[in-house]
Amino acid sequence: MDDTQICKIETDNGDEPMSNHSENAHFSSILERRLSRREVLAGGFGLAVAGVLGLPELVKGMGIEKHPFTPEPAISSRPSAALNPKLNFSAIPITRSDTATIPHGYKAQALIPWGTPITGDYPEFNPDGNTGEEQEQQIGSNHDGMHYFPFRDNPNDHGLLCVNHEYIDGNVFHPGGATLANDQWPDDEVRKEVAAHGISVVEIKKGSAGGQWNVVRGAYNRRITADTPAEIRGPVRGSDLVRTKYSPTGTATRGTFNNCANGYTPWGTYLTCEENWAGYFVNHTGLPREHSRYGVSQSTGRYRWETAQGRADEYIRFDASVKGNSAIEDYRNEPNTHGWIVEIDPFDPNSRPVKRTAMGRFAHEGCLLAPPKNGKPIVFYAGDDSQNEYIYKFVTKARYNKNKHVNGDILDEGTLYVARFNDDGTGEWLPLDINDRFFRVTAINKGIFFVDQADVLVNTRLAADVVGATKMDRPEWGAVHPQTREVYMTLTNNSNRTTTDAPNPRSPNPYGHIIRWREQGNQSWATKFEWDIFVLGGPEGEGQVLPGQNGPALTQDNTFASPDGLWFDQNGILWIQTDMSGSQQGSGPFGANSMLAANPITGEIKRFMSGPNDQEVTGITSTPDGKNLFINFQHPGDRSQPNQFTSNWPDSGAVFRHPGDAEVVANPTGARPRSATVVITREDSGIIGV
Repeated sequence: MDDTQICKIETDNGDEPMSNHSENAHFSSILERRLSRREVLAGGFGLAVAGVLGLPELVKGMGIEKHPFTPEPAISSRPSAALNPKLNFSAIPITRSDTATIPHGYKAQALIPWGTPITGDYPEFNPDGNTGEEQEQQIGSNHDGMHYFPFRDNPNDHGLLCVNHEYIDGNVFHPGGATLANDQWPDDEVRKEVAAHGISVVEIKKGSAGGQWNVVRGAYNRRITADTPAEIRGPVRGSDLVRTKYSPTGTATRGTFNNCANGYTPWGTYLTCEENWAGYFVNHTGLPREHSRYGVSQSTGRYRWETAQGRADEYIRFDASVKGNSAIEDYRNEPNTHGWIVEIDPFDPNSRPVKRTAMGRFAHEGCLLAPPKNGKPIVFYAGDDSQNEYIYKFVTKARYNKNKHVNGDILDEGTLYVARFNDDGTGEWLPLDINDRFFRVTAINKGIFFVDQADVLVNTRLAADVVGATKMDRPEWGAVHPQTREVYMTLTNNSNRTTTDAPNPRSPNPYGHIIRWREQGNQSWATKFEWDIFVLGGPEGEGQVLPGQNGPALTQDNTFASPDGLWFDQNGILWIQTDMSGSQQGSGPFGANSMLAANPITGEIKRFMSGPNDQEVTGITSTPDGKNLFINFQHPGDRSQPNQFTSNWPDSGAVFRHPGDAEVVANPTGARPRSATVVITREDSGIIGV
């Protein structure tokens, strides 16, 4: 194996190198001062969650209003009392088994694994290798964030599932591993990798009497890949910074990739989030700030797509080097067309994805909708998943009107904010707006100049550096409580953390934690907030719930590390998903990556499920009745070598087990592991978790 292949395999996990070298305060130093005083927010988070604050209107139908192109989705009812869920299941033990482990009384189904045919000629998955053309008609690789959009006629048994596909692992994806010939990648191999990225929109329907979910071979099914044409909207549309050979007017681009977490809108569209996209590009001629601050390479792209043998234009674009006399003669600006929130209309197969640039450009881990309130702006939250990066909020200029049809154009005007956390438990949202006097003066005083708002948004990270945002420990997924509007966000880990504090004496921070905040006046669009720590991850005796309030230590029933995915269900359960490295899963005290359920009022946390070898539990959504829970197992067999697999899930046949059942051991020469969606139901057809 040559050095090129080694490099490619080592970077398949898609993590982005740290690129924040600003002098802004790190959250760990603030946390130390904050927790050392054992202060609790005024009024207490527990009281707030219990319903002291008013009950705002919930997002209808799992976040969906009537959509003009399809049958109306279901409308869910508003709960009549404060959400204080009882976790009515027995915690599963720490385990390592090459399958899903779920509580007694539950069952699981593997749905739409990588390679499932969903469109076109419906080519079946071939473990010995499909072509690039076939992959364009199949479910992509490494499932991540997703959302279920129900049909009104049968909302709990029939809907559209939108699923992100983050990246590919060459050791599992290609039958013999990735290949190289004369420093070039075979065209069809590159085409297949490009096709495995992006999003799948797939119609699914459940059989009668508690039957299995199945793919409907219908007109809604489609693949959006790293080569699908997309529009650029918002303040960056037409900017000199996004003009390319493909789009001299700066109004279009191709593809979306490294799609991690997700979001959705009140008008029934899907939001996919471009995370560690910068590593796909290379620039041999020097990095402008819009490349260097995001980690564009000067040596080679992550998958070397720019070296495809045929030198087709759709692959050359991954070389962002200056080659022509102007930007419209090469792809120096191609990286600037990525790193955005992308809106997709799942109900219109002919629509183009739209990159909503007003919402900022960074390594988007998610886009969290605050429950919309009639007559008020719509608010979304997002984390920038890299060490020492920031937390953002976008507030629309227009107001939400539940009685009037709204579409994605409302996302093209608004204010993007970045968070600063103060050591007294308060915080503020700092506007990244060239028309804001504080922003302009601060930038000028620091010798940093922006031409216009498009320049600010293309350089979102730099703009956040300017105003003094607080460095965080890899902000990833978040969740907004459906009643109180409190926001929870995972801070996965940070190997560069150097400070310690009394309730968290760890340096660096290998375990991560979950922060939460409440906006001033319980108004999501406010510019001030109060914050606290919900839980510190870690093994027994080190992890702790509500550390500022001397909450209980974690036990064998709920120890965890590297919290990543996060989601509130309709009953107020906070679902926590973990993303530990393969080595930490294999030898650490936590077992396999898992999903836990938490009651944010009482602080009770229980481990609900764990997954097969070397996977990440990620992505979560449910049917409106809460009786069908969809989650994803990403990259099972993550530490495999070509044809030497560390997992055989799900094609080993052992989709799930219960505690006490025999553990499943992987066969290195057995079935090729495949990412897939897992549908969890109760054997008595009840609501999940309660």
